[in-house]
Amino acid sequence: MEALISQFTVSFVPDTAAKSALAKLLCWPQVTTMPEYLRRRFGGKRIQIFLAILYLFIYIFTKISVDMYAGALFIQQALHWDLYIAVAGLLAITAVYTVSGGLAAVIYTDALQTLIMLVGALTLMVFSFTEVGGLEGLQAKYFDAIPSIRKENSSCGLPREDAFHIFRDPVHSDLPWPGVLVGMTIPSLWYWCTDQVIVQRSLAAKNLSHAKGGSLMTSYLKILPLFIMVMPGMVSRVLFPDLVACADAESCQKICGNPSGCSDIAYPKLVLELLPVGLRGLMMSVMIAALMSSLTSIFNSASTIFTMDLWKHFRPRCSEWELMIIGRAFVLLLTVISILWIPVVQAGQGGQLFIYMQSISSYLQPPVAVVFILGCFWRRANEKGAFWGLVTGLLLGVVRLVLDFIYPEPRCDEPDLRPGVVKYMHYLYFSMVLATISTLTVLVVSLLTEPPSEEMISRLTWFTRGDLPAKKDLAVSPCPDAAKGACEAECPALQLDLSLASENNSEDKKCAADGSKRSSKLMTALLWLCGMERREDSAESTAPATAEPLPLASLEEKPLVKHILNVNLVLCVCAGVFLWAYFA
Repeated sequence: MEALISQFTVSFVPDTAAKSALAKLLCWPQVTTMPEYLRRRFGGKRIQIFLAILYLFIYIFTKISVDMYAGALFIQQALHWDLYIAVAGLLAITAVYTVSGGLAAVIYTDALQTLIMLVGALTLMVFSFTEVGGLEGLQAKYFDAIPSIRKENSSCGLPREDAFHIFRDPVHSDLPWPGVLVGMTIPSLWYWCTDQVIVQRSLAAKNLSHAKGGSLMTSYLKILPLFIMVMPGMVSRVLFPDLVACADAESCQKICGNPSGCSDIAYPKLVLELLPVGLRGLMMSVMIAALMSSLTSIFNSASTIFTMDLWKHFRPRCSEWELMIIGRAFVLLLTVISILWIPVVQAGQGGQLFIYMQSISSYLQPPVAVVFILGCFWRRANEKGAFWGLVTGLLLGVVRLVLDFIYPEPRCDEPDLRPGVVKYMHYLYFSMVLATISTLTVLVVSLLTEPPSEEMISRLTWFTRGDLPAKKDLAVSPCPDAAKGACEAECPALQLDLSLASENNSEDKKCAADGSKRSSKLMTALLWLCGMERREDSAESTAPATAEPLPLASLEEKPLVKHILNVNLVLCVCAGVFLWAYFA
């Protein structure tokens, strides 16, 4: 249930198609991924390659496999299918429009699915609170939701006394308040500021106001999951304590196939048992839409990172056709690996998806967040400091991650024999330690080595974002590197999944000139489905040689729009602070 909270991320759809919006915005400075931005900021390619590989691992461990498992779990509960058959069905549906539509399909379907999600989730919230007598009824009944099968004189299966509090005991609780306040904020910086799945929406915005408006819309929507996801999940425990809160390993195995616990079925169980038939179908579509929305975004982002940051490094003169095929094939490979990882997700962190995701994030993401923040706000940060900060932090994070897999969290009725560093240091506290070590490493190494050049600072940090580009950059064409080969032209390849290509593709021209035979109808249909069909040249598709370069991306905003956005920012922050204080 908790894994679905992260799906309520929405961006404003550009006025024009995603492809033209990306072309206008990203032709300068030709940045398509966050690792690529860090390469421009610090220079060299080792940071870009290092981060590209790390991002792909994070996507496998915390995104694709978790989303697959969550979606398959719901299908399994609703239709009583085998878990892996449900996974295959979910992937088949998702792959159809991800492969054929690319980023444009992802953006538009995300916007449409959000309306379905909100309507369905709000409806279920009303039914849930009505069933238990509102928030006061939930607070009174939750602590009596104890499973009938449990060991006597044991705390297993008992609700936590601090269940309705955000600020919990800093030593003995499952979510210590310093860790929630600081430790969870650090991976959140990575997720909301550097994760390609999220950032690609901002990169596709028409202008700065649209990007800020999309972020504010997301902020408002992120307030809702507390009421439409978390609390209904608690209602599910009140209504079905023997199922959702099972405390016996054998009982849990029979109920959900996971001896570690069945808390992950809380939301699906509520949907299937509480709602009438018509609304039940609506909510099933809502759940599937949320997971498909996440998977399509991740597939698109992973394909972009692999091809733009890794494949182009090893084959700098590759064609767009090759990039498209490699991107598709990599998504298939990524899917297979993620499916194989599902059993680990199922058993990890006591069977709780949210805890599993947060722990992995706390081990791998803080160094990246630190390097990104310092790169944006500290001019003196250089490539050596950033690289060694990443390496030091990630080595420590991987060590802790391996220890977590070797010494998994024991069940409630088992003794805790884990090493002290795992047993006594909460993963949120480890996130704080990791961020501190990475920050100190970047600071020390950067100050002991040469400062970055002016080209690595101008227009690439917060304080230099308004710098004017060099004169030589104002005179170049929209794709200044076009002469270096198809793969060097960033503008046609801004997002690999937008479309294979441009009608000006030299390879297409050669094929047309040679009078090559048309593909079979089957092959033509397949290429059309994948967005890789070859098109003959047309007069209107050929841009004149004297065409003016596209305008540079501007940071200017209309005063009225800017004031409206600022007011909404203040309102959103106040709402968040109020909720924190109320449930503290």
